[in-house]
Amino acid sequence: MNSVDDRPNRLFPLSFRRVPAIGLARLAGVAIGLAALFAHSLAPAQPRDRYADERNKMVDEEIAREGIKNPAVLKSMRTVPRHLFAKSKDAKAAYHDQALPIGHKQTISPPFIVAYMTEMLDPHPTDVVLEIGTGSGYQAAVLSGLVKEVYTIEIVPELGKSAAKLLKDLKYENVHAKVGDGYQGWPEHAPFDKIIVTCSPEEVPEPLIEQLKEGGKMIVPTGKRYEQVFYLFEKQKGELVKTRLIPALFVPMTGDAEKIRKVQPDPKHPEINNGSFETDDGEGHPVGWHYQRQLTLESKGAPEGEKFVTFNNQVAGRSAMMLQGMTMDGRAVGSIKISLRVRGDDIRNGPGGDQAAFVIQFYDGNRGPIAVTSEQLIGPWDGSFDWKKTSRTILVPRKAREAIVRVGLNGATGALSIDDIRLAAEAR
Repeated sequence: MNSVDDRPNRLFPLSFRRVPAIGLARLAGVAIGLAALFAHSLAPAQPRDRYADERNKMVDEEIAREGIKNPAVLKSMRTVPRHLFAKSKDAKAAYHDQALPIGHKQTISPPFIVAYMTEMLDPHPTDVVLEIGTGSGYQAAVLSGLVKEVYTIEIVPELGKSAAKLLKDLKYENVHAKVGDGYQGWPEHAPFDKIIVTCSPEEVPEPLIEQLKEGGKMIVPTGKRYEQVFYLFEKQKGELVKTRLIPALFVPMTGDAEKIRKVQPDPKHPEINNGSFETDDGEGHPVGWHYQRQLTLESKGAPEGEKFVTFNNQVAGRSAMMLQGMTMDGRAVGSIKISLRVRGDDIRNGPGGDQAAFVIQFYDGNRGPIAVTSEQLIGPWDGSFDWKKTSRTILVPRKAREAIVRVGLNGATGALSIDDIRLAAEAR
């Protein structure tokens, strides 16, 4: 599995703006000598990497610019062909920073999340790493060139087998895959220097603690179904010492972990968590919201309560937003009324129609996205204006089972302030 849920095991960040079609990749001009040219003519023809330009752009704009600094991690992200780990129909979207469905209620994690988790794990060439949630195999492939061995477990048989075959076909020879319940780990190959969990248990499974080497590190998104946080754990004297990182949203860890989950969301009563931003983690991140980009918590002049958020962006096309996931059963919920307070300062649309707005994306029972229409959007906003309250009633598709709300500049420039987001559900 992976994020969003990863969506599910992968983080949800799906792009708000329409994903543009990717044209044929341009061949970079290469100066070569006559001898090299002659030698090349005798060698077997090598397939051209038609997505190299798109992949490098993704790393530059969505990963390095957003804070990932480890040179080895950046190099691996530039090297691994993400489009081969996505469904063929999604190949053109593979180099946008978004989760992509891979079937069986699973997704491939957004590239930033993969890079972030990898960097936080601090991989070394001598490390033996355990991954829980193989999914398509993309995270394992990224780790492959950074560590000695990768052991990866997938609970969905169809995904586990297809990922193992793909990894083998692509010559990731130090990746060892199996089908099983990741909650139990892989004791035959323990202890592990590092453990990476790409799905979300409420708490860290005890078998994984036991299988982590003394001094080893483990990164896990833990918490409630739609309110998770990345934690970095280090094993010291047999105990885990944890460091809180950024908010996250992954699909739940299934199997034994899901059987003992204490808090289950109510699909008949979706709700916005911390819509007035009064609760934060002490480091400027409002609790309950993930994929936070270019926002600050402010307190002076809040229209409701004591705090609000402001998005600032000066680079057209750069992400400035936040996301929140929730249960949303269209069989029980017929419509939702969304209201919020908003203020704008010199907001201008970005390239490709990027607009400041609030939008809700629905997902079906297989965690596939349901097409977004203008009826699911509040805004768009532009120009400058003082605080105002706006609302809209949005119909819920009957086949919806989950939803992600996104609010922010979404690639537009200027400043957008948001407060007092509320959601009221009406039964079908």
